[in-house]
Amino acid sequence: MTDTPQDEAVHSVCNILGKLRELADAQNKVSIGDVLDAIGDRSYGPALMLPALIEISPIGGIPGLPTFLAAIVALVAAQLLFGKKHLWLPRVIQKRALSGEKLHKAADKLDGIAARLDQWFHGRMPHFIQGVWPRIAAGIVILLCLTVPPLEFVPFASTAPMAAIIAFGLALLVRDGLLMLIAIGAGVLSIAVGAGLIGSSGLMSRQ
Repeated sequence: MTDTPQDEAVHSVCNILGKLRELADAQNKVSIGDVLDAIGDRSYGPALMLPALIEISPIGGIPGLPTFLAAIVALVAAQLLFGKKHLWLPRVIQKRALSGEKLHKAADKLDGIAARLDQWFHGRMPHFIQGVWPRIAAGIVILLCLTVPPLEFVPFASTAPMAAIIAFGLALLVRDGLLMLIAIGAGVLSIAVGAGLIGSSGLMSRQ
């Protein structure tokens, strides 16, 4: 991966979708490595958000994709947890690609929610984006990712942890401390609900 120049760094959800469309228009296949090159390897917020946004789009209905996306998010969150300044992903993950046409359609479908997110959230209570808070967020994101594989078997259930992950990524992207606190609450709630669903599914399967 190459570094993205500072003046090309992403600062909003709409900016992220715009870069995805640029990639989709420029090539038939867009790899995860291409996306990271476009958003920059220091951009933890977008790197957490993008897989989660894809999961809640129509593409997320592909069997096994939510688990794969959760694995990417967990790997990104682990690096944030340990304070790495540059993102790294294994080459086998970087090479995974999606058709430009599907990526463009997914970005188009997310335009409405992206515009609302950019309008609603902006830099508030910035001290909750500094210090230990990003690492607390990373730990919760990893726990959320662990709930995704079993929740794949429950229709639409994996959307809840991914929505919380989007909130964490957005909070880091726009440096909104209030959103970070909301994301922490939503993340803890989602983990509890997910654990309950997994437990009830396990009990039903044994009956």
